[in-house]
Amino acid sequence: MHKKNNLSAFFSPSSIAVVGASEATGKISGVILESLRNSFRGAIYPVNPRYNEVMGLKCYPSIEAIGSPIDLAVYALPAGAVPEAVFNAGGSAKGAVVVSGGFAETGPKGAALEKALKEAARSTATRVIGPNCMGIYDTVSGLDTFFIPRERVQRPGRGGLSIISQSGSFAVTAMDELATDGIGVARVVSYGNKVDVDEADCLDFLAEDPETKAVAIYIESIENGRRFIEAASRCSAVKPVMAVKVGKGASGISAARSHTGAIAGRYEIYRAAFKKAGIIELNGYEDFLVACKAFGLTSSAAGKRVMIITDGGGMGVNIADACEQMGLSVPGLPEEVEEELRAAFPSYYGVGNPLDLTGSATDESFAFALSKTMSGDFYDMVIVAALWGPPALTDKLPGMLAQKPGFTEKPIIACTPGGAYSRDRIRLFHEAGLPAFSTPEAAVRAASVLSKGRWRL
Repeated sequence: MHKKNNLSAFFSPSSIAVVGASEATGKISGVILESLRNSFRGAIYPVNPRYNEVMGLKCYPSIEAIGSPIDLAVYALPAGAVPEAVFNAGGSAKGAVVVSGGFAETGPKGAALEKALKEAARSTATRVIGPNCMGIYDTVSGLDTFFIPRERVQRPGRGGLSIISQSGSFAVTAMDELATDGIGVARVVSYGNKVDVDEADCLDFLAEDPETKAVAIYIESIENGRRFIEAASRCSAVKPVMAVKVGKGASGISAARSHTGAIAGRYEIYRAAFKKAGIIELNGYEDFLVACKAFGLTSSAAGKRVMIITDGGGMGVNIADACEQMGLSVPGLPEEVEEELRAAFPSYYGVGNPLDLTGSATDESFAFALSKTMSGDFYDMVIVAALWGPPALTDKLPGMLAQKPGFTEKPIIACTPGGAYSRDRIRLFHEAGLPAFSTPEAAVRAASVLSKGRWRL
């Protein structure tokens, strides 16, 4: 691995200093320290010359006063104080996360501070994530520098999806939604203005990270296109890499510049880079979330052939239309499979593709239909649209489907539209390891994303 990409201080630290530590949980530094005390398994050192103790931990006047090397320092200071603090630490910390804003995103004065921070990092051989970022949420090490209280933004449990994002708010919102749906993550990195560590560094690390099974990226700008393509190509060769690029039009480009100081560039160039690097291109936040849920719970499909099983005929037709609109195919049932299903099911079931089990559907009829249609080489994946009106359906259905009778690698995507009762069932599917969505369009988008991959997670 390239020496610049040794990010172990960020992803497997044994000790952390919080510079600017505070007792006040209403302050950024207080939230970070509180989160670390609840989740981080290594040594924690508050640093602030005004305190002797913070949250029951001994507080030090400076990093140097700690008296032993520190893997990671988190800086929650006013922007003007950060470059000097990093320089004065003299490399006592291998890595630094600078959550402070007020740098290049604010104009020339902030840009000068960012340049000074970059020089301080170089002169002390300190790797830096940030500034103007949330930092890292890592379920492997327990590291959490995201300064949003946990009662306001849920933290996902452990999983195989990693997210790298130039935007902190994008990462935080996605984390919150994934946590609500019971979908875990491995590592989430908000890198902000990327004065040092950038998306290419993260991709190089995640390519070799056994905890990461899939990677999702939010991008505003890329400064070194060649290095990004090289890193993304290495990563996409072994696991799915998905990306959403914002700042496509004039308004978005202007917003990106004021957000992180980014120069967004022509979107066509990014599309070409994504294609060359084997990246699955996503379109906006909803696509990003759908892709995260899909690859967070299942693997790629071998092709674009979709089987649809439902207990609502109209919903099946809707899904079939959406599949064709998104470039997926909905082949008819093979003759031998159709004959077997007609022999087993009541005459009023709609036997075809879509397969309509009607309002008489049971857990067993769904499972039987699944085993008969998916055990051969007829389809690459299946969308199961379960409307929960049929009285014979029970909460055992997700677990029964997850057993995949007669087949193993083909993805199952659940669609469970409806109100509160139906939405509560989504989490049951997720707990069974199946991605589930509340609209047919979202389920089909998930199928489309899975059809673009070539990986088995």
